[in-house]
Amino acid sequence: MNVPNPVSVHGGHSGQFCGHAKDSLEEIVKAYIDHGFLWVGITEHMPPVSDAFVYPEEKSAGLDANAIKKRFAGYMITCRHLQAKYADDIRIYVGFETEFYSGSLDFAKTLINTFSPDYVVGSVHHVKDIPFDYSQRCYDEAADCCGGLDGLYAAYFDQQYEMIRELKPRVVGHLDIIRIYDPGYRSQLVKPVIWEKIVRNLKLVRQLNLILDFNLRPLSRGETEPYLSAPILQKANEMGIDIVPGDDSHGVDTIGAYMFNAIDMLKAAGVCTTWRKPADEPQ
Repeated sequence: MNVPNPVSVHGGHSGQFCGHAKDSLEEIVKAYIDHGFLWVGITEHMPPVSDAFVYPEEKSAGLDANAIKKRFAGYMITCRHLQAKYADDIRIYVGFETEFYSGSLDFAKTLINTFSPDYVVGSVHHVKDIPFDYSQRCYDEAADCCGGLDGLYAAYFDQQYEMIRELKPRVVGHLDIIRIYDPGYRSQLVKPVIWEKIVRNLKLVRQLNLILDFNLRPLSRGETEPYLSAPILQKANEMGIDIVPGDDSHGVDTIGAYMFNAIDMLKAAGVCTTWRKPADEPQ
């Protein structure tokens, strides 16, 4: 039986450069090699624009925005070094993951110009400058600020549309992560007022010829669906959008853990498993 090689279009967070991950970046790279990955995109989070967007875990570690910016510069240097060091074993694409909050899009463009990554993953983790995916409390706070779940979902997908339009990221990360603390997300996503925004965003992804991240992070938390949920996966595939697995790993222990489950899901949905790469040959 022909089994596609594992790849990750969105992965490689490490404890060396991310406060909520673990293990060194080199250990992460070696684990990808050990698991037989054909290629991997390493996509550490972009640093915060200001201290207002420093996460509690980073504050507890004594970091401020300037310190995290310096750490990010170190990440880019280290990742380029590992890209060259392990070139005979795995193809590494050096990237980073964007944010969407006040000032972040302009800052992301500055980082792209400064560091020339191979590509970026365009992600949204904030609504109304609140990090909705950080905790249930933050999620509820963001929903309250939007007048409820309908407003939260609508604001998220509107921000995502603006991010895609402005940054044109090669990869769109975890498109429906807004469902993260909503047990009723299956019915929420297909409400006409929400679904029309999702389809609008997918049309823009297709128009710009971007890649969707089939993000495995929920599986590591015991959920049954990656980000993309089934109706979005079906619609994106019908539209001819490229869909590629992303393990969104935050440590060695999650690398490869659910990859073949995801590949089976994609094959069952009729998705092409000749994986499109997120960039041309590494620099």
